Amino acid sequence: MEYMKKADVFEQTSSHDVEQTVKSIIEHVKAGGDDAVREYEKKFGDSDRPVRVSEEEIEHCIRTLPEEVKVLIDRVVERVSDFAKAQLSCLTPFEKDFGEGIKMGHRIVPIEKVGAYVPGGRFPLLSSGPMVVAPAKVAGAKRIVAACPANYEGGIHPAVLYGLIRSGATDIFAIGGAQAIAAMAYGTESIPEVDIIAGPGNRFVAEAKRQVFGKVGIDLIAGPSEVMVFADDSASPQKIAADLLAQAEHDPYARAILVTTSRTVAEETEKAIEGFLKTFSPSSPAHESWEKRGEIIYADSLQEGLDICNDYAIEHLHLHIKNSRELMDKLNNYGSLFLDEGSSVVFSDKVSGTNHTLPTQKAARYTGGLWAGSYVKVMTHQEITGQGIQFLASHAEDQSEIEGLEGHKLSATVRLTECASK
Repeated sequence: MEYMKKADVFEQTSSHDVEQTVKSIIEHVKAGGDDAVREYEKKFGDSDRPVRVSEEEIEHCIRTLPEEVKVLIDRVVERVSDFAKAQLSCLTPFEKDFGEGIKMGHRIVPIEKVGAYVPGGRFPLLSSGPMVVAPAKVAGAKRIVAACPANYEGGIHPAVLYGLIRSGATDIFAIGGAQAIAAMAYGTESIPEVDIIAGPGNRFVAEAKRQVFGKVGIDLIAGPSEVMVFADDSASPQKIAADLLAQAEHDPYARAILVTTSRTVAEETEKAIEGFLKTFSPSSPAHESWEKRGEIIYADSLQEGLDICNDYAIEHLHLHIKNSRELMDKLNNYGSLFLDEGSSVVFSDKVSGTNHTLPTQKAARYTGGLWAGSYVKVMTHQEITGQGIQFLASHAEDQSEIEGLEGHKLSATVRLTECASK
C-alpha cells in the first residue's frame, strides 16, 4: 500500500472547549427554558423571532413556494417513505412456544415523541428534513418535533420548511445548535420534551446529542461527510473526481478518499480533481477539504484494497470496479454502499430513497445509519403456565441457590410449592 497524497490527522468532532460550551448551554436551557433558548438564538444566530413556526408561516410557505420545487420535494418524501416502509416490513412481531407452557415473543412499538434536528448549514439541503422526519412518520411516531435554524431571511428556508411539513412534522421550531438539542431533550414552556433525537448537525449539535444521551435516545453522532471510492483500472478518473468533490463540498472537514489498484487511475484522478477545482467557486469548502484531508491510496491488490475499505469503515463507499456486486460479501464496514460507477452517492444524498444520515469516523464498525427501525422499540414478553412454571422454577431455584440470591430463590420456590399442591 502506498499513499500518494495523505490527509492531515483528522480533528475530532468534539474538543474540550466545545464540550464545556455545550454543557453550559444545556444547563442554561434546562434552567431557563424558552428565555434561554431565545438568548442563544440571538447570540449565535442574531434571531429574535418567535421560536415556533406559526400556521401563518406554514400557509405562506405552501402558497408561495414554486410548484416545481414542491414537485421535487414531494418526490423525495415519497421515495424516502417508500424505502422506510420496506425496511419496517422486515421487522415483524412474533409469539411462539419455547417448550410446553412457555410462550414468548416480541412486539414492534413506535417511539411516541421524536425530535428531528435539521441543519441549516451553508446550503438549504432539501432532502435533510424528509430523511429524518419521514421514517419517523412511517414508524408510527405520534409527535414529531422538528428544529431547524432560522438562518434564511429570519426563518427556515421555505423549501426546507415545506419538506418538514410534507414529511409529517407535527411541531416545527426555528431554532438550531446545542440549544435546540437541549430544548427537545428537556422541554421548555413552548418546546415539547421528546423521547429520541435524530438528525445530523455541526460539532456543537453532535456534542449536545452525546451529552443528552441517556435522558433521551439518539440515532447516532454523525460528523462531517466522508466518501471513499474504490477503483480498478476500468474506472473513469473524471467520474471519480466528480464523486469525490461532491462530498468534499459539504464541509471543510469532509473527507474524500480514493483507493485504487491502478497507478494510472490514481494519477489521472488527481489531475482531474485539480482541473475541476479551478471551476469551483473560491468560497467552496471543497478546496480546503481536498487540500487538507483528501487522500489517494494505491493498493497492491484487490484484497488489499478491500482491507483498506473495511479498515476505514467509511460513511459512503463507492465501488468503481468491474463486477462490483461480487465484492459485497467481502465488505463489512460502511454506512452505505454504492455499486458500480453509475450509482452516484449524490443520488442517495438527494432522492434515491436510502437515508443519508449515516455513521462517520469509523462508527460503521458497529452501527448502520438512520432508518425506520431507529424509531421503534422491540419489546419482549412472555407467558409461563403449567409445566413451564415447574420447569423454569426448578431451574431458577437451583441457580439462585448457587448465586446466593434469597429473594430470587423465594420467588421460584413459592411457584414450585403451588405446583406441588395442585
